[in-house]
Amino acid sequence: MPLFEAARQARENAHAPYSGFKVGAAVRTEGGQIFAGCNVENVAYPEGTCAEAGAIAAMIASGARRIVEVLVIADSPVPVTPCGGCRQKLAEFADGDVKVTLAVLSGPVGSITLAELLPGAFNTDHLEPR
Repeated sequence: MPLFEAARQARENAHAPYSGFKVGAAVRTEGGQIFAGCNVENVAYPEGTCAEAGAIAAMIASGARRIVEVLVIADSPVPVTPCGGCRQKLAEFADGDVKVTLAVLSGPVGSITLAELLPGAFNTDHLEPR
């Protein structure tokens, strides 16, 4: 499973000296490209970045813009979901029916849609195009 392996490998490179909690994430684009990211902590704690944000940044830097699948992995007894901020970041580039797979080190545990993770995502659908 390429998405799982990409997230697992990225997680290994996480910079988590303060919490010790390494997270990896990978996104697949509509073109089939896979981009991965890991959490990067900072001594000024709120200045760190989440794994999902890193994967999205890598995707955008490559020129891709649409996410069709997401996987998040952490070494925990139960899978972790993206934080609220990352849910909104994912919603910027993915439709609500996009599958978010949650995994632990031994493999995927389950999945949920982005809309289930973030019902009522903030958007600009109500605004007139410029």
